[in-house]
Amino acid sequence: MSEPTTIAELVARNDPAGVAFHAPEGTFTWAEYDDLSGRLAQAYADAGFAPGDRIAVLLTGGALTHVAYLAAQKAGLVTVGIGPRAGDAEITHLLAKTGAAALATREYHRGRPGSEIAARCGAPRHVVLSLDSPAARPFTGAGLGAGDVFFLNSTSGTTGRPKVVRQTMDNRKYFGPLAHAAARMGPDEVFASVLPAPYGFGLWSAHVVPAMYGYPTVLTAEFDAAETLRLIERHRVTVLCAVTAQFIMLLNHADFAGADLSSLRVMFTGGERVPLARAREFEERTGCAVLQFYGSNEAGPISVTSLDDPPRQRLTTAGRPIPGMRVRLLDPSGENAAEGQVAAHGPGCTPGYLDDEPANAALFRPDGWLVTGDIGTLDAEGYLSITGRIADFIIRGGHNVSALVVEEAVAGHPSVAAVAVVAAPDPVLGERACAYVVTRAPLDLDDLRAHLDAAGVTKQNWPEHLVALPELPLSTGGKVDKAALRADAATRFA
Repeated sequence: MSEPTTIAELVARNDPAGVAFHAPEGTFTWAEYDDLSGRLAQAYADAGFAPGDRIAVLLTGGALTHVAYLAAQKAGLVTVGIGPRAGDAEITHLLAKTGAAALATREYHRGRPGSEIAARCGAPRHVVLSLDSPAARPFTGAGLGAGDVFFLNSTSGTTGRPKVVRQTMDNRKYFGPLAHAAARMGPDEVFASVLPAPYGFGLWSAHVVPAMYGYPTVLTAEFDAAETLRLIERHRVTVLCAVTAQFIMLLNHADFAGADLSSLRVMFTGGERVPLARAREFEERTGCAVLQFYGSNEAGPISVTSLDDPPRQRLTTAGRPIPGMRVRLLDPSGENAAEGQVAAHGPGCTPGYLDDEPANAALFRPDGWLVTGDIGTLDAEGYLSITGRIADFIIRGGHNVSALVVEEAVAGHPSVAAVAVVAAPDPVLGERACAYVVTRAPLDLDDLRAHLDAAGVTKQNWPEHLVALPELPLSTGGKVDKAALRADAATRFA
């Protein structure tokens, strides 16, 4: 028998009686997952969908999400993954951009009738999904291959209209052996993925890698810090997957101190800057190692930290570049540099954006290398550090100030629970750094500046505005929504 290569083949290979998901809808074995997805695939065929059609899926998390994704693969359909918090304008754009044949939802999506969302957003058809067996028999036709585009997911949409990223199963499977090695995974791991499923991190951590190794996976409908802590404790989770904002919310929650998190060995995090002080605090309070893949929805994994890395490198760098993913740092002229724009080339990279030649021309150099929006350096030991983003600078009086550097400095204050730094308009200097913070105790700008001065932080990297919020806004991808903060700063400091 040939080695399984598609996600459907991987699922079918796993122990039929083993647990696939602990989900809001219940606990499902691999056999039940395989059967439910096969019946839904047949229901798609019965409804007239043909191989190659695109079906947009708008669901909160849970077993149904992965059943729907797998059913599409089995039926030869391409899934358009839409973030559960996407607004009508984003849904409308994605339906039109992808030419989706239908929008699939539960009967109600986050309190709204799915039929109303479909009608408002111009879906050609509306499909109601549920875990009730929709067909008497599983689908037996040929599905998508491992090298086929099986998924279209969007950028987080934090600036302008989101672009649509093409994903093959092989793109997402590439994370599997890398994560397995980095975390030294054994046969008895229990995953928990609390990320929005349609985005890159959520896709590999819940839909792909557990299927590759037969690991049971804990799923949530939508992220809730208290519920996540209870689920880790109840199911003895060993590998937690959460973006930076989520693990910080866990740390900040009143239930964190009393939760039994002793089963946790590893947390894969990232998706945005991982603040050193909070990552170190998470490790100290749980005994769990904080690891991260550096990469993007487009690039896939570029570098990874591992249990074999010394703590300093593991917590202060993005790890060593993955050998199969070649990495270069480019200066503004496109030449190799000691510090520059991170570019990558390898099997984790997307084939490109869907039907968007200008965006693809900006994403790929003529030689085929994918360029990120990040600035990085490589040290003598081969560790990659991200020092800024091309679009994440405050230009103050002609000087570029890295928002990431300011965030790291502010995050070191003991009263700061979370921070995001953006540019605020200034009539004289052009822009000034504004720090939006969630605090544990009252904090004003003078107190913060005194702390930064005592810590030896260069004054250029001090924020000049401080705004306290009860929580930072999140984008549909679960990251801090800096576009919303920039819009607030533009109004607040106009």
